[in-house]
Amino acid sequence: MNTEQMTTSDYLDNILTSANKYLNETFSPEQIGVLKNKVDDIKMQNLSVERAIDKWVKEYIYFIKNIYQNETSKNTKNNRLSSFIDSKDDGIKLIWGDCLSVLKNMKSESVGLMVTSPPYYNARDYSHWNNLNDYLDNMREIIRECYRVLDNHRVFVFNVGDIFDNDNLSTKSVWGKRRIPLGAYFTKIFEEEGFTFVDDFIWDKGEVQSQRQKNGDKPYPFYQYPVNCYEHIFVFHKHRVDNYRYPCPICGSLNVNGNAYSEIGVKSWECKNLDCFKRSKSNRGKRFSLKSIITQNHQSEDLVIDSELISKWRRDIVKISPVIKINSKGENTLGHTAPFPIEIPDFAVKMFSYPGEIVLDPFGGSFTSVIAAAQSDRIGLGIELNKSEFRESSCANIRNKVINKNISEFDYNGR
Repeated sequence: MNTEQMTTSDYLDNILTSANKYLNETFSPEQIGVLKNKVDDIKMQNLSVERAIDKWVKEYIYFIKNIYQNETSKNTKNNRLSSFIDSKDDGIKLIWGDCLSVLKNMKSESVGLMVTSPPYYNARDYSHWNNLNDYLDNMREIIRECYRVLDNHRVFVFNVGDIFDNDNLSTKSVWGKRRIPLGAYFTKIFEEEGFTFVDDFIWDKGEVQSQRQKNGDKPYPFYQYPVNCYEHIFVFHKHRVDNYRYPCPICGSLNVNGNAYSEIGVKSWECKNLDCFKRSKSNRGKRFSLKSIITQNHQSEDLVIDSELISKWRRDIVKISPVIKINSKGENTLGHTAPFPIEIPDFAVKMFSYPGEIVLDPFGGSFTSVIAAAQSDRIGLGIELNKSEFRESSCANIRNKVINKNISEFDYNGR
């Protein structure tokens, strides 16, 4: 297409006209009508060609996502829950209910980032399973739904520690206690449910106050074991294979060819529009993927990550002091027995999300992830089962940490 004399309106019309064959082969007449209405709306905004292309690419991505959501959520989506999550009038949303049930009724690919620390197998009074297999099966169901709900090419940051307990698979006696490598088990589950393992940061918790297995009275071989003073902070990616064409982020054309995969699950494209504004010296078109659009189109000055934060997380062993929750009077000031430091979700939010996106913690607890999200102008969404136990203290903690943000609550009963 010759763009020199084209108005923005003509340019957008030309994008659709040149892609007419693909559109008719791929979408229904109703869907094409929706897409054309989006283009008409862009025309009315009196934008430059460059800004109109950027808007078109965003609207097209949203259009494809909406199709996928309708196809995969129509039998599960809870309309009241969806309306609560989709409302844009606040930055903190708390859902009280069972996270598996809530996740099953959320729209597919509706969350920009997930960050959480799960209940550690039988480590707390409020979380108990008959045995380790029951626990891992339950966690697998939740992770499977998390995969569906997390947006494509996005990140799940997952904090978990290995524990010393009885797996209750062979015996329930004290002799059945052992070191249980939850980190290893979870990594396998995540990958089997479709996620890609990317990184394992070791959270160095410092000197843990424990005397377990020091065996000071037996300084002999086979009696010495380390005290656990670390936890895992895993980074998993979701890369669901998506065969829809995506427009060139430079010229907006849908005249693109498949260019294999840039990594597992990430389909790549090459622009074939000879009038594209950016072509290589050998006259090759822009190579891109949906993932590269998500990352490269958000490199503005206001999104530059602080150099101190980057430096802190440059090494994969990170020193963070555990949360001090008991005051001098012996009172739990946070109301929760196992809060994790805000440094973890703060890292996740700033490294792997954009302002205005939804950050979900399916095991809300004291809602540290929600607080970190709201402090960075994201929408913090937390799910927590134990309303009667945690609501009062958690809401008070949120109000102390986050200013000028409303707290919206939703009691989920499965309907």
